[in-house]
Amino acid sequence: MNSEPVRERARLAYAAAILGSFLIVAALVWAMHRYTQPPPLGQEGAAKRARALAEMRAAETEALSNVGWIDQSNGIVRLRIEDAMKLVERAWRNPPAARSNLLERVAKAYPPPPKPAPSPWE
Repeated sequence: MNSEPVRERARLAYAAAILGSFLIVAALVWAMHRYTQPPPLGQEGAAKRARALAEMRAAETEALSNVGWIDQSNGIVRLRIEDAMKLVERAWRNPPAARSNLLERVAKAYPPPPKPAPSPWE
């Protein structure tokens, strides 16, 4: 009669010891995992890239929404998209004139390169 409660207590003690051991091992595994993780690589570089991307997008937005000179000596300007679309629509109502105007502007903006000097070995 007396041995039954002792066995019951012994089983309960063993179960508590096993459960406690598992909990201690789990806590040690969690601590080792947490403390052995290196910091993320390139965190500063990622912040720099994000800053550069934001600056680039702001510059692009500013360029697309404002008028400015691209090459003042050749008379090349940067227009807003809406204004450029209206000009193109107006110009292409007469396709032959628009085509010749376009070719003239391309020739003015991109002159042909000078001819190379003849090589003495040719």
